[in-house]
Amino acid sequence: MILKKFIVASLFLTTSLFCFSQSGVTIIDSIKSNNIMRKFRLYVPNIYTGSQAVPLILNLHGYTSNASQQQLYSNFMPIADTANFLVVHPDGKAPNGSPYWNAGFGGTENDVLFMSDLIDSLKLNYNIDLNSVYSCGMSNGGIMSYYLACNLPNKIAAIASVTGSMLNSWFTCAPTRPFPIMEIHGTNDATVPYNGSGTFAHIDSVVKKWRMHSNCNAAPITYSVPNINTSDNSYAVNYKYTNGTNGSTVELYKVFGGSHSWPGAFPFIANTNQDFNASVEIWRFFRQYKLNQFISGVGLNEMSFKNNIKIFPNPVTETLYLEGISDCKLKVVNLIGETIINETSANSINVSELNSGIYFLQITSASNKSVIKFIKN
Repeated sequence: MILKKFIVASLFLTTSLFCFSQSGVTIIDSIKSNNIMRKFRLYVPNIYTGSQAVPLILNLHGYTSNASQQQLYSNFMPIADTANFLVVHPDGKAPNGSPYWNAGFGGTENDVLFMSDLIDSLKLNYNIDLNSVYSCGMSNGGIMSYYLACNLPNKIAAIASVTGSMLNSWFTCAPTRPFPIMEIHGTNDATVPYNGSGTFAHIDSVVKKWRMHSNCNAAPITYSVPNINTSDNSYAVNYKYTNGTNGSTVELYKVFGGSHSWPGAFPFIANTNQDFNASVEIWRFFRQYKLNQFISGVGLNEMSFKNNIKIFPNPVTETLYLEGISDCKLKVVNLIGETIINETSANSINVSELNSGIYFLQITSASNKSVIKFIKN
């Protein structure tokens, strides 16, 4: 659960607890994941009321950077203010003094679990559409987004990487579903080379891998981005691989002459392309996809129930009890529709062995079928 929430008004400064851009607010908070306190910054636009489920974007910083810098550098806030989505900027751990994401680098930090726990925790406090959760990031954050595509495909609908790649050590990973991917990369990137290295895969190989994984067309639709800023020493071409399974696509923005930078971002780093805005294009890409396009059973809704059925306690630690119905079949289902527990002719169910998180209890009797969401502590 979310442990604390600071409420202090301030100007839009990196040192503030709240940051204002347009009309939204940034909340500094933390959760416990894997018995470690993990910090994050959540941007909530003023247009958000909680009355309808909204998308969530995980926005991950690069190596040696942090959540505050990533929030300012990528600047999704004005987009969220009009499109009505939440953006969470987590902080990586810094075991050697430099914050990073453990995307298979061999450390002890379980950042896949952290992202999963973070999504679950935010869902408890905000009306998030679990079919519209996405991940993007800069450099190490982009690498981590690929790692989430491989290791958390049941919660992330699509990912985008800016100046990131996949590690050669886990290049063969593949989720058991189509996966929409966007890569934005400069050909003059000296940190994560476009042509790959002993650590990083060649960007063209990464794009080909995901294009083939999702059965997209081999020939891309090619669009040359108008070179409206000739002083940035770069230009961009967009390659779209379409018609993948269940509507999945793969996109590459190849920035010729581009550096290890976020296109459209300020402050301006040498050879930062200014012909397009990476954040705008990432949201344009994300908004096309829902997780339940690719996984059946996702987005299971709570059904209205006829007999005033109640379950308690909720949240629950060991045993979940029912009131208002008898002689029913019970089934516990997770967020992706997998059956975890089956019980027949019961009015209680032992959930002590479940991992902490959100589940659905399906209740079936001769005259009624209901679904009630519960939280396992």
